[in-house]
Amino acid sequence: MTDQPLALTVDAGLHAEQDLLAAVCRGEQASGVLIWRPTDRALVMPRRMSRLAHFEEACAELAIAGWPVLLRETGGEPVPQSSSVVNVALVYVAPRSEGDHGRIEHAYRRLCDPLCEVLREWGGLASVGEIDGAFCDGRYNVNLNGRKLVGTAQRWRQGLGGKRPVVLVHGALLLDNERESMVAAVNRFNECCALDQRCRADSHIALHEVVPHAPLHERLERAYAGVIAALPKD
Repeated sequence: MTDQPLALTVDAGLHAEQDLLAAVCRGEQASGVLIWRPTDRALVMPRRMSRLAHFEEACAELAIAGWPVLLRETGGEPVPQSSSVVNVALVYVAPRSEGDHGRIEHAYRRLCDPLCEVLREWGGLASVGEIDGAFCDGRYNVNLNGRKLVGTAQRWRQGLGGKRPVVLVHGALLLDNERESMVAAVNRFNECCALDQRCRADSHIALHEVVPHAPLHERLERAYAGVIAALPKD
């Protein structure tokens, strides 16, 4: 185990996640976990958003404001990435014994449940669900004390040679309080692209606001090593 997450640019981190997904699809490894922290800032969003009207104008304005836009392969909505964020990418082959029904739910639970357990160990009120006013809101947010802490998303691919599907399930955890500038960046992008959604800073929380000296990386490495060890061997 290492003391700190990998330090990568946002672009390099996104590519590292895709490289891990590709390696599992090729059968080079059965599973893997990547924990990384950005060294720069970007507003990351699904590729489909590049088709929005005024997308290029929005990108130019956000770049001037210090939030260059990058595209990712997973779904969802715009998500700010910076050194205030720790990312977790869990990749594995879908177990045959679980079937195809419910595999999305299984993947989210494998990512979210360990996070909730860690937060409860540190005395937090952890939950999974939507939070009004959060950016990239979804049913599988991990929330701390009633506010969004972690956003999640998935990417599925078929294994090579007709092998079982492979999932990359991703979480972005807000470690340090950069809520105001992050929300401002998301809202400005939405405004430029004539999207109705507006986010609020008080819908989010940073882990260090509640647990200032949390040994997060060490605890996450241990938790997801357990997740991988518990995957059905079929």
